[in-house]
Amino acid sequence: MSKHQYSLISLTRSRFFQKHPTSYRGSISCLSENLNNTNEVTAKVIYSIAPAVGHNKEAHPECSSRVPAIVTALEKVELTPKFRGSEIIQLQNFRTATPEDIASVHSRSYIFGLEKVMQAMERASEQGIIHIDGSGPTYATSTTFQESLVAAGAGLSLVDSVVEASKISENPPVGFALIRPPGHHAVPKGPMGFCIFGNVAIAARYAQRVHGLRRVFIIDFDVHHGNGTNDAFYDDPDVFFLSTHQDGSYPGTGKIDNIGCGNGEGATLNLPLAGGSGDIAMRTVFDQVIVPSAQRFKPDIILVSAGYDGHVLDPLANFQLTTGTYYMLASSIKQLAKELCGGRCVFFLEGGYNLESLSNSVAESFRAFIGEPSMAGQLDNLGFLYDEPSFKVNQAIQRIKHIHSL
Repeated sequence: MSKHQYSLISLTRSRFFQKHPTSYRGSISCLSENLNNTNEVTAKVIYSIAPAVGHNKEAHPECSSRVPAIVTALEKVELTPKFRGSEIIQLQNFRTATPEDIASVHSRSYIFGLEKVMQAMERASEQGIIHIDGSGPTYATSTTFQESLVAAGAGLSLVDSVVEASKISENPPVGFALIRPPGHHAVPKGPMGFCIFGNVAIAARYAQRVHGLRRVFIIDFDVHHGNGTNDAFYDDPDVFFLSTHQDGSYPGTGKIDNIGCGNGEGATLNLPLAGGSGDIAMRTVFDQVIVPSAQRFKPDIILVSAGYDGHVLDPLANFQLTTGTYYMLASSIKQLAKELCGGRCVFFLEGGYNLESLSNSVAESFRAFIGEPSMAGQLDNLGFLYDEPSFKVNQAIQRIKHIHSL
């Protein structure tokens, strides 16, 4: 069977409602089943791991090394349950998302087609890689469909755990889904930009449908525009999507005047920032744009598309954020959730392709969640930095504040 034999555009329906596995095997019981346990209620971080080791293309930036690199770094700096006891808990035995969960965001024809391709590859013992037509630089292997369901399910289970903990504690843990493939580029009708299923969008619909959390605030600080999430909620007044991204970067969407349509007008905020934007820009954006937008929206839960590819060392863009800024974002978003929605907040891994800066930045996020001082001063080489385009950044901020009456 040729690697390029299949095109998702022309695929026919398969057995969409066939039975799929509903749990991911691990070594400890699912946290959401045992939330009366004191350790679980008092935890400061709950994280899940879905590394998708079979979804891999060597030398591709979005490869199977990403999540293991993060896990190794967390172990090295002693930010795991082994060292932190009840402060940090790894959620295992989490549920796998069902195709029905995915269909809350994506078209069934897309899900049918992807499933059929993967089944055909498995039957033929195909070990190669297909490039998905019309999706940009997105690939799939024979395990991609199932591993993408596992990734989405890891996020949904964290939503369950955080929401249940918030019913018992005023300070529930922050959730972090260390998952791949990433999701924020995947549009309702198909994959795009390394992304297969819109993990954060699926979680937003799940929070509404299962937990009755009607108003969902999504913060996307990946350096690229989360066009898939944008499109999923563009006419929805109950999901506020806020994206900061590099102006002109892939996929070229997310213009400043794209603010939603119909009943959803005003519930989408896109803030493209000039290349070279860095720590000062992001701190200013958080204080002057993200905070007032969230305060006005009054969310029931905050979900975060946490992309670490805005780091100065990342090869796929041209921001110059430092590790310390990711500490700031994690700490500030946690505080914002505490003030506005009972602390309910879940992060979802998106981009980040320099393994060292990615791992260090996620570790700093964990430090922020547990309230420890940042170690970024020992990690960041400020010699890489140059003057930020402050005039352009301030122009963009003032314009977005005018458009959204902030």
